[in-house]
Amino acid sequence: MKPQIICHMLASLDGGLHPSRYTKSPDGTLAEWSSLYEHIHNDLAGDAWIVGRVTMAEMSKAVAHPPANAGKVDRPYHFAQAGAGIYAVALDPSGRLHFSKPDIGGDHVVVLLGRDVADSHLAELAADGVSYIVAETADIDLASMVEVLCREFGIRRLLLEGGAGINGSFLAAGLVDELSLLVAPALDGRAANQGFVEFGESGLAGKMQLSLTSCEALAHGLVHLRYAVAP
Repeated sequence: MKPQIICHMLASLDGGLHPSRYTKSPDGTLAEWSSLYEHIHNDLAGDAWIVGRVTMAEMSKAVAHPPANAGKVDRPYHFAQAGAGIYAVALDPSGRLHFSKPDIGGDHVVVLLGRDVADSHLAELAADGVSYIVAETADIDLASMVEVLCREFGIRRLLLEGGAGINGSFLAAGLVDELSLLVAPALDGRAANQGFVEFGESGLAGKMQLSLTSCEALAHGLVHLRYAVAP
């Protein structure tokens, strides 16, 4: 069994994901757009939210500090805390994220790691009270990992709120059930890295179909689009 996965994002009209680079609008400010985004995030009532390494690094802000004597570490799983209420999940294939505490804003951290991550990094995470799941194959099997999240942590609704890369990977794997997109009255305008979804040269054509379920004009010039996602 897998959790219901909703990709919830805020984007400019041209798909930019970094509001600090948006053009300004008389309809609203970045603070107002972010506040509405968080309000809808709460309304979606996820048991967990997941982001990629780059996004999580902006929140964790720690440096490497492996224990002097790591000892034996658990593979492929280490569950530091069950029944935490809400979980902050990070996809970090290379094991580059570090944490100074086991939570982000009170949400217990779970890290999804690649098979070749060093034992010293696992020992560091365990010492910090962080849970982790290590891939058992060379390529990370996202479907297997979200099944573990559902089975071991009771996660029934997962909010995907990462960058274009992780969004594209989850969509390509057929794991996303719904898109929840807030479109801001702004432009990014950069030539590169456009789009709130990205999946290599092959793109996502033929991998899924979207069906509009609702369209709502909100305050501050935002439009909230919701789409059902099907294979």
